Amino acid sequence: MANVGFVGLGKMGLAMAPRLIEAGHKLTVWNRTLDKCLTLRDQGAVVAGNPAQLAKSSDIIFTMLLDAVAIDQVYNGSDGLLSQSVRGKLFIDMSTLAPSSVKKLADKVVDKGAAFVDAPVSGTVAPARDGKLLALVGGSLKDVEAARPLLNVLCRRIVHAGPVGQGALLKLAVNLPLAIYWQALAEAVALGQSGGLNKKLVLDTIQDSSAALAVLGLKIPAILDESRSVAFSTASMKKDLLSMLETGKSQEVPMATTEAVLAAYSAAIDAGLGDDDAVSVIRFLTEQVTKN
Repeated sequence: MANVGFVGLGKMGLAMAPRLIEAGHKLTVWNRTLDKCLTLRDQGAVVAGNPAQLAKSSDIIFTMLLDAVAIDQVYNGSDGLLSQSVRGKLFIDMSTLAPSSVKKLADKVVDKGAAFVDAPVSGTVAPARDGKLLALVGGSLKDVEAARPLLNVLCRRIVHAGPVGQGALLKLAVNLPLAIYWQALAEAVALGQSGGLNKKLVLDTIQDSSAALAVLGLKIPAILDESRSVAFSTASMKKDLLSMLETGKSQEVPMATTEAVLAAYSAAIDAGLGDDDAVSVIRFLTEQVTKN
């Protein structure tokens, strides 16, 4: 049994953290809003008063946070994870960040005498609950092996991509075609609808063709506005697209398609769809076509 800390109880964190309790580990949690900790407290977790308290009582600390700003606050704040001695501890960051941000964070952690692994995951809330996520991991072989037993509780597969930052890079590479696919699907549906085809007919036909993405069938209710369930928001997709473009620019990779897709997601967010599922870009474009 390990003393484990988990910081960041958004949709994914709340789905993942209970599995650590079920596996028999002593879990301490912290979240900026206390109410998200209460369900886990009822399941046996200890609620820390701040990140520093959590780090003190934990040997292995998971973080699952929104962006680099949240990371900076949680790690480097006056009562942050690194505000006291963390020598010998292992940090596993599962946030989706630009590789440059991950490397800067890792340097700060290592300077404090702790180990660091970046392990963003592919998958949404349902596979998170079932321990079926795909972990995309960057770190030394020693540190990844130390993290593996706990990652195995949360994930169906662990891909060791290379040193710190490579997990983050692989996550962006995995997410990029997904972002483009939803916008491409939006244009395909809008093309059919503008010519008189029924939206549902177009989606059902694409789902049964070689143009289908594996998750498309699960997303059709959201695309048709029959469900408001949000697995991954439009705003989160834009955040990832910005990280993709930042990373591509630093590596001199032409990314014209990604830039165009960013504009599409930005327009959907400006129309008030930022908190909706990322597939709302399809609804946004088809509604624009209908109005015209």
